[in-house]
Amino acid sequence: MQYNIFGNTMPAVEFALNKGEAIYTQAGGMSWMSDNISMTTNTKGGIFKGLARVFSGDSLFMATYTADKDNESITFASTTPGEIKPVVIDSMHEYIAQKGAFLCAEEGVNLKTVFTKSFMRGLVGGEGFILQELTGEGTAFLELDGSLKEIDLAPGERIKVDTGNVAFFEKSVGYSVEVVKGFKNIMFGGEGMFLTVLTGPGKVWLQTVNIRELAARIGKYIPMPESH
Repeated sequence: MQYNIFGNTMPAVEFALNKGEAIYTQAGGMSWMSDNISMTTNTKGGIFKGLARVFSGDSLFMATYTADKDNESITFASTTPGEIKPVVIDSMHEYIAQKGAFLCAEEGVNLKTVFTKSFMRGLVGGEGFILQELTGEGTAFLELDGSLKEIDLAPGERIKVDTGNVAFFEKSVGYSVEVVKGFKNIMFGGEGMFLTVLTGPGKVWLQTVNIRELAARIGKYIPMPESH
C-alpha cells in the first residue's frame, strides 16, 4: 500500500490501493475515492468496543474500504488545522493517543479505548480520562493539532505538559496528573489546576495547538443570536 500526505494547514492522506488492499476509518471519515472500491460498515470488535470508541471521540461504526481492482485511490482529510502523522505499529511499537486522534489505519491495526488507571486522575486531567490505544501490525494515521514536537524521555525523566498539548506517546511512557502548586498560580497563571506528567522511558509527541483553547478563543467571536 502506498500513500501520500499533502496539504499544509488542513492536510489529507491519499492511498493507492491494489486489488484486495483495505483501509478502515470511523464512519464519515472518507473524503473521496475512485469508482472500484467497496465499503463495508460494522462495529469492528463488537458493540461494546464500538460504544467505548464513542467516548474516545470516534464513531460507533467503522467503515472499511477495499479495492476491487488495482490502481484505485481513496483520500481521508483532517478535520482540524495540524498534521497527519503515520505511525508504524508492531509488537515493539504500541502507542497511546489523545481521544479523537485516529484518522484511519490498515486492517491489522487494533484501535481500543482505554481509561487512565485512576478515574479521578483522568477526570481532572481533562484530555486524559479517555485515550486511544493502538496495537497490532500495520500503519495507522493520526490527525493532530498544530505542529508536532518529538521528545525521547530517558528512564525516570519527566516532562510536564498542558494536557491538551499531549498528542500521543509510546506505551512504555508513564502517565499521571499533577496539581499546580500555589493558589495564585492556579487562579491567575492561566494553566488551570492540573498538568499532565509523562515519565520515561519512551518517546512522546506533543502538539502546539490545544484544540479546546482554540475553540474557546474562536467562540468569543461568534455572534450570539438576538433574543426576541
